[in-house]
Amino acid sequence: MMLLIVGLVIFLGIHLLPTSPDVRNGLRDRLGAGPYKMVFSVLSLIGFAVIVLGYHKMQLHPGKNPVLWDPPEWMRHVSLLLMLPSMIFLVAANVPSRIRNAVKHPMLVAIKLWALAHLLSNGDVASLLLFGSFLAFAVYDRISVKKRGALGPLADKQPGGMINDVIVVVVGVVLYMALMHGGHQWLIGVAPLPSLGA
Repeated sequence: MMLLIVGLVIFLGIHLLPTSPDVRNGLRDRLGAGPYKMVFSVLSLIGFAVIVLGYHKMQLHPGKNPVLWDPPEWMRHVSLLLMLPSMIFLVAANVPSRIRNAVKHPMLVAIKLWALAHLLSNGDVASLLLFGSFLAFAVYDRISVKKRGALGPLADKQPGGMINDVIVVVVGVVLYMALMHGGHQWLIGVAPLPSLGA
């Protein structure tokens, strides 16, 4: 459990820097823009790797990862439904479109939906720690963004027309289908539903 917690502290801690512009700007001025980005990226990768390792380790040892509640089967279907818009908003965060403009901060919305979907269908301690932390982070970051008036992806002034909206939805659906049909099991080792397993 400690490994997972350390990974979450490193990864989410470094991603909290932008919520405090004075601290972030101070570090960037001291280190320089290039080194700051490099340190940010390296710490993010280390944190992510430790999260994956810690979560995987807890899944391998059920004795160290008690199940606090067993979600009913229908909850898993709710999770699957939530994951579709999550994938679409994930794509929207990277493609200028009217969807992105309407949602304003699609990456944070995607993280919230992803975390909520996984919290609904997983009742073990490792999952509650992992997905609960990301959900709390995304909620806090969204409040911070609103307070600071940060534009996020909207700072990119490129207009997004209907073609880009179609691209966002199609790529999001393709990504979702890829995860449902083997991708999730290949990446995570777990089929979204038993019936979708190999």
